[in-house]
Amino acid sequence: MTSGAHTSIMATANTTSSLRAPHQGGILEGANPSVYDSKNPIIIFIIQAAIIIIFCRLLHYPLSKIRQPRVIAEIIGGIVLGPSILGRIPGFTDAIFPPASIPTLSLAAHLGLVLFLFLVGLEVDLRLLLANWRVALSVGAAGMILPFGLGCAIAYGLYHEFREDSGLVPISFGTYALFVGVATAITAFPVLCRILTELKLLQDHVGIVVLSAGVGNDVVGWILLALCVALVNAGSGITALYILLTSIAYILFLVYAVRPALVWVLNRTGSIQNGPTQSIVALTVLLTLASAFFTGIIGIHPIFGAFLVGLICPHDGGFAIKLMEKIEDLVTVFFLPLYFALSGLSTNIGLLDSGITWAYVFGVIAVAFFGKLIGGTVAARLCKLVWRESFTVGALMSCKGLVELIVLNIGLEAKILSTRTFTIFVVMALVTTFATTPLTSALYPPWYRQKLAAWKRCEIDWDGTSLIPETQSSGGDAVSAEKYDAGDIRKLLVYLRLESLPGLFNFLSLLGGDRPIGGSRVHPSKVGARPDGQAEESVSLLQKRPLQVHGLRMLELTERLSSVMKDTEIDDVSTKDPVVNSFCTFGQLNHLAVSGDVDIVPEGSYAEILAQSASQHASDMVFLPWSESGSLSETGSTTVEYSTQHRLENGPHSQFITSFLSRAPCHTAVFVNNGFGRPGRREGGGLHRTKSRLSLRSNHGHPPAPLTDRSHHIFFPFFGGVDDRTAMRFILRLARNVNVTATIVFVDVQQTSSSGEAEVVATESEAPRKGGVQVSASASQETFFEQERGFFVSMKDSLPQELESRVLFETVNTSQPLNDVIGRITSEVGQSLKSSGDLVVLGRSREGKVSFRTELHHVLATVGQTSHAGSDVSQSLGDVAQALMATEVKASLLVVEAKREDVAG
Repeated sequence: MTSGAHTSIMATANTTSSLRAPHQGGILEGANPSVYDSKNPIIIFIIQAAIIIIFCRLLHYPLSKIRQPRVIAEIIGGIVLGPSILGRIPGFTDAIFPPASIPTLSLAAHLGLVLFLFLVGLEVDLRLLLANWRVALSVGAAGMILPFGLGCAIAYGLYHEFREDSGLVPISFGTYALFVGVATAITAFPVLCRILTELKLLQDHVGIVVLSAGVGNDVVGWILLALCVALVNAGSGITALYILLTSIAYILFLVYAVRPALVWVLNRTGSIQNGPTQSIVALTVLLTLASAFFTGIIGIHPIFGAFLVGLICPHDGGFAIKLMEKIEDLVTVFFLPLYFALSGLSTNIGLLDSGITWAYVFGVIAVAFFGKLIGGTVAARLCKLVWRESFTVGALMSCKGLVELIVLNIGLEAKILSTRTFTIFVVMALVTTFATTPLTSALYPPWYRQKLAAWKRCEIDWDGTSLIPETQSSGGDAVSAEKYDAGDIRKLLVYLRLESLPGLFNFLSLLGGDRPIGGSRVHPSKVGARPDGQAEESVSLLQKRPLQVHGLRMLELTERLSSVMKDTEIDDVSTKDPVVNSFCTFGQLNHLAVSGDVDIVPEGSYAEILAQSASQHASDMVFLPWSESGSLSETGSTTVEYSTQHRLENGPHSQFITSFLSRAPCHTAVFVNNGFGRPGRREGGGLHRTKSRLSLRSNHGHPPAPLTDRSHHIFFPFFGGVDDRTAMRFILRLARNVNVTATIVFVDVQQTSSSGEAEVVATESEAPRKGGVQVSASASQETFFEQERGFFVSMKDSLPQELESRVLFETVNTSQPLNDVIGRITSEVGQSLKSSGDLVVLGRSREGKVSFRTELHHVLATVGQTSHAGSDVSQSLGDVAQALMATEVKASLLVVEAKREDVAG
């Protein structure tokens, strides 16, 4: 009895123990999170994903410095994490990538792959293919036929050398040759777009040819790959035929049934005009998954269905770009690195362990690279491109990238490739992709592009000799010629920024000339019924040629695919850009001949692109607004609080200004806005306590009254030098507007020795200081100031009569120029609270004849700032500009720098 009871108790205890819930304490109960648990796979998955993403990001940072696409870092990262390198560490693979966890990682990676192929299809704009079908057909066909044929040739050796490797399915040589031919002939369209964008080739003839051919190459390549997979998966030839016919029928169904319905829904919901709603995004993702499901169950890889849905999405109204912006980040940041890491786990460099294997490595690289290079080059040359352009086309078409990795993984999954041959092709993809950017930069550098463009415009011959006859200079003395060159500004290039539009508009209105004048308008049907029997007076317009103004808005080229898509569809983006449209409308209403466009460039290339644009438009002056938010990027600039500190601590934007000034091909004016065109910045609504004791935001402010006083006063301290001369001429151009008055003061710096004569010393460090000003030592110092006095007097004497009542010339003798100028500015500008804003104009004064450094330190100390505050501003705009910004004078600031060759002269 006792024994039976004991047995019953033990059985009950065992049953109770087996029914207990599993431990939930995790590491608090001693659990190891790196041990794979099939019931809770998310823990090891998070560890794997974190390692992969961090590793790829760290690798990309140094590679980005040599302009390599992110796919290079992801390929190398996968190889490093796989058995080639870190996998050789004992226990690493079993701990981080245990075999049991691979299905979960593979599921996430392939889901990301399906979504990515949808984005690839979305990126392909078939309108480009149709618009350039001749060149796309010739270059694309030659760029595929030759490498495809060479790939089939080398496939013979690969098939017979490595067909005994483990893990392969028995397939015919024809199917194997078809796959290898596709792998060597395909071009990575997404990476190609990225390279073209970064090298600023999308709008070049070479870029248009490559992009058109790349679209056709991409579509044909995926079709051939689908055929290859169908042949592998089919049990017989008749089955393969059924798969092919079903695929064709499905493509027709998508094009003629699904696409019209999708466009109807998008128009009905306003998604094409306003961007996709959340419901439209959900619908598109469901279409992608459904299409992937269908192509998967009929014997073709699911990615083809996703690619087809991307192809049928409309590009009208920027819909494709806006849709990509909704989806791309999660796919490219999270899912794609997982897929490439999975590829790396299947890549084993250690299998390349024999001479014959390495011979095939070099052979495959040579076939893939030279096949595309020769085919693309010959076809481009037949399309009448010059040889260097043709070689560039061939080099770009050889780019493989991530599309090649996707093709190879499909071959590995279908057991067409063994791990050894897979590794051979991965090395080929890595080498050809890595070589594309530096090879293109060497073959087709910017200086050659500019020379070629000038040669095609018949401006120069092939040796660079100008074919445009030089304009014969008219007679007259030097002073008269210089005044004439005073150079009315006829072509102005404006850098457009959203935050700077109010001040920019008001400033440009001063350059627009007189508005149309004439009698009142009469209805067309009543013209003949006028009492005097005469037609209405014709409206008289300003007879002078209007100022030509071109606005350039630069948006940052980011790592996102949507950013690249915007550049490929830049014409549509420019047409619909609200900043450019507002600028053009304002210019037309103010008698300006305006145009504008958008350019998408890396942030570090802003200065270079702006200088190139100034040269292309033959601009006389570039107008640059200073960043009010202290940021170069416009993203979030409208929410940043504007302050003097932001303006002085203007690192990125200041570096951009300095970089542009060092390469500017024409005059430059940097505009620092301080209420120009409006009496003051309206304060935002604050929180106010109400009778209910709740703090509510007040939006009941009174709207500002319209401006009744449109006058502007300009103050200009003339220190001498070519920058100051150019600034004076520009002021006289502004003074033609009847609402502008100007005071031009020649600051005659008095620096004398004890004997009363000008002091000349050997070096600037030894130059004497008196009254806080240092005069640089130079044998021609006295001659310089005499020339500047002569120029000042000649400009004063030749002032047109209609400007005499609005422009005042004065001379001030001082030994403390900076302090005296600040005092004069403070007492003269910003005195009328009803005016439209005053302006202080400065020359950048690169000659450095007068140093204000000691006085500047004193001014900064007076306003409670250190001597290092605003050092970026001083480097960009000069010491005087820094002092005026620090003291917060009640006026906007315009800093002018003359064209570089003027300084040299």
